[in-house]
Amino acid sequence: MNGGRWAAVLGSPIAHSLSPVLHRAAYAALGLADWRYDAVKCDAVGLPGLLAEVRADPEWAGLSLTMPLKTAVLPLLDGLSDVAGTVGAVNTVLPRGGWLSGYNTDVTGLATALAELGRPVPGAGAVVLGGGGTARAVLVALARSGARDVEVVMRRPAAGGALVELGAGVGLQVRLRPWAQAPAAVAEAAVVVATTPAGATDELAMTGWPGRAALVDVLYAPWPTALASAARRARVPVVGGLAVLVAQAAAQVVLMTGRPAPVAAMRAAGEVAMRTRTFA
Repeated sequence: MNGGRWAAVLGSPIAHSLSPVLHRAAYAALGLADWRYDAVKCDAVGLPGLLAEVRADPEWAGLSLTMPLKTAVLPLLDGLSDVAGTVGAVNTVLPRGGWLSGYNTDVTGLATALAELGRPVPGAGAVVLGGGGTARAVLVALARSGARDVEVVMRRPAAGGALVELGAGVGLQVRLRPWAQAPAAVAEAAVVVATTPAGATDELAMTGWPGRAALVDVLYAPWPTALASAARRARVPVVGGLAVLVAQAAAQVVLMTGRPAPVAAMRAAGEVAMRTRTFA
């Protein structure tokens, strides 16, 4: 790059990512004209070779990671932040003098979205829809936000032991419920966080929003989801995945540049992209 700095988001697929829009907006607002941020297609097989290049090139300022790399990267790093170690996933890699450190800013993004609901997270009454990798970061964010009792609704509750263990480690009592009980769980909840893939909650949304729970839906495309639309019709607070994405990206900008993130500029750029892009 001839003296500039380089960052990128890695994943496969990656063409849909909004991360370049957000980070480039941050660099422009910060006056970092010689900084570059790209989307690089990379799977777990190609990750070791790419990280070797990053170690050797001082122009690299950092990496953002998305699927399927957040756990695949763990054995390839030299150190982890406490949060990344607790979640068991990394979405940010910082190279410093050939040393690669892993961080997790997804927790920051999710905690920010919970705060954006405009109501405190209760000690009891939080429900997480879905038990995949994102649910792990959600549990940590809920604990940081004041929750103490959380239900996780998932397709295979028998596979949720790791979530119960993680919850205990951060001061949460986690109970597992089968997906068939999702309507009842939502109806009894105060806060719901949906972590499922696109379309997974559409059937749940068809019956309307069964309660007064506020909703965070981590999806940002397509938006609004059917679930978010149902919650809006019930006139409860709804926060979408763009808020999560911007907040976690802002935390990455701080880590990579050492400067305060221009959150408003990043959010504005993300909103423009959401209006003008077609997401496959």
